[in-house]
Amino acid sequence: MLLTREYLDKIDEQPASVFVLHEKTERRFPVHKHKKGQLTYVEGGIAYIHIRDKTYVIPGRHYVWIPKDVEHFLQVRTTATAVRTLYFFTNDDHTNTFYTRMGIYPVNDLLLQMIAYTERWNGHIVAGNHGFQFLAAIKEILPEISKNPLPIALPTTQDERMRPIILHIENHLSEELTIEKLGKEFGLGERTLSRLFQSTLQLSFFQYLKLVRIVRGIAIMLQTTKSISEIAYETGYGSISAFSKAFYQLTNMRPSDFVRK
Repeated sequence: MLLTREYLDKIDEQPASVFVLHEKTERRFPVHKHKKGQLTYVEGGIAYIHIRDKTYVIPGRHYVWIPKDVEHFLQVRTTATAVRTLYFFTNDDHTNTFYTRMGIYPVNDLLLQMIAYTERWNGHIVAGNHGFQFLAAIKEILPEISKNPLPIALPTTQDERMRPIILHIENHLSEELTIEKLGKEFGLGERTLSRLFQSTLQLSFFQYLKLVRIVRGIAIMLQTTKSISEIAYETGYGSISAFSKAFYQLTNMRPSDFVRK
């Protein structure tokens, strides 16, 4: 089902409201922006938020905050998920820089219960309506409970030379990938290929490869019951320790702790 332009416009019809949206089925969200700050929590799977030239991963028990006027679209790759989104008024955004920065944050027990409680509402909730104070309280506590954003973002590019290279990497993550092998596969010298990564993705080949592998690892953790050892080898790491080290460098968390959460 496509989120139509008419529906998107409805979100901004009442600037002072909180617009509540609960999706029980997978929906395709086109590229759009709005005049409200957005909190989106995806239950039961992993999601990706595409913003400008980057793709951010939203793992389980995390939410994404998107400031007003930021173009984006959400991609949910698993079925049987519930997408809970709150679009907030922005007249108080000046009170905290949190509201002006895109970020993905863990959801603690308090916020999880509060988000679940919002299921009783849909559409515009304005001051004076039952529930408005509760919804406004959610926005107010976000800066206090959301101190550590998850720094997992995959850069994207529309460069026609890079798109087949990126696809090849994604399809061969379990293999030993080197810039030399990749260059031979696509008829490019190592130096040329290195410059191509830097110029289109602003990352080195090795930095990009590590990001892709950890993102894939997170997806496997959330969607299967495979062991850390199986995930490590499936994402191209020769040992659990190597995978755990790379995972910690990007998330500040060990894979075993992430699974427990």
